[in-house]
Amino acid sequence: MGNILVVGSLNMDFVVEVNKMPQPGETVLGKKFTLIPGGKGANQAYAMGKLGANVNMIGAVGEDDYGIKLLKNLEEVKIGTTGIKKLKGENTGCAFINVDETGENSIVVIGGANQKITEEIIDNNIELIDKATIVVLQLEIPINIVTYVAKIAKEKGKYVILDPAPARNDLPDELLKNVDIIKPNETEIQILTGNTVNTDEELYIAAKKLLEKGIKNVIITLGGSGSMLVTKNGYKKFAALDVKVVDTTAAGDSFTGALTKALIDKKEIEQAIEFAHIVSSIVCTKKGAQTSIPNMEEVEDFMKKNS
Repeated sequence: MGNILVVGSLNMDFVVEVNKMPQPGETVLGKKFTLIPGGKGANQAYAMGKLGANVNMIGAVGEDDYGIKLLKNLEEVKIGTTGIKKLKGENTGCAFINVDETGENSIVVIGGANQKITEEIIDNNIELIDKATIVVLQLEIPINIVTYVAKIAKEKGKYVILDPAPARNDLPDELLKNVDIIKPNETEIQILTGNTVNTDEELYIAAKKLLEKGIKNVIITLGGSGSMLVTKNGYKKFAALDVKVVDTTAAGDSFTGALTKALIDKKEIEQAIEFAHIVSSIVCTKKGAQTSIPNMEEVEDFMKKNS
């Protein structure tokens, strides 16, 4: 089995359960408050590790209790954390998450140490890129660092996956040309391309704009409507699994993690997408981010029950 490298964010999630999302100017009473390890990079790495992949991570935390807890949590699923820098005088990244009764969430992220990752930190951990087969990136760290890592990874012949969240409309062409898979959701691909995406045909047209930038594969996640794979040969839809949604937090990150795990196991991309749907569906039936991510035994049990 090959090695995966995740370069990205680590956050402590402050999760508040509410009956309904507050509107502008409105105060609502929350039902419960929980501290849960998160961050898109850490969530994805954790998912891969819990599913049994060999994973290292490059990132940054503060020299505070939250940073210590985040590192310990990754190490519990055998994630290599030597590439995670503890930055003096910086706060560990935090995310403030409201989750309503339907499982939908709204998130505000404070980047903290995540925004202080430098090219020097990457260069000091270049051996982690060297020994990786797949490099996974997101957008909760500085865009110049994401672009820098993708360029180095592609020059070294690595397979590059980009989860473009939080989405922005100014991703550099230099980054996109070095990406093998980009995995936006409906909202994110609309932001990335400026296109409306109300139909399958519109999704396909938007995805083709990304292919023209040099990206090899576009995987658009569509929530309860499944996902769409777009390549130069056309598109294919994948159905979502029918589960009772409790909390969608980390569903997208677990999809990316499971997709990467399947690809490192030499699965074809369509098989990898199907596996990712299974894992992210399980995540939606539980509360929290990393706390909701299953191991392979849980995945196999789910598959047996739903076969």
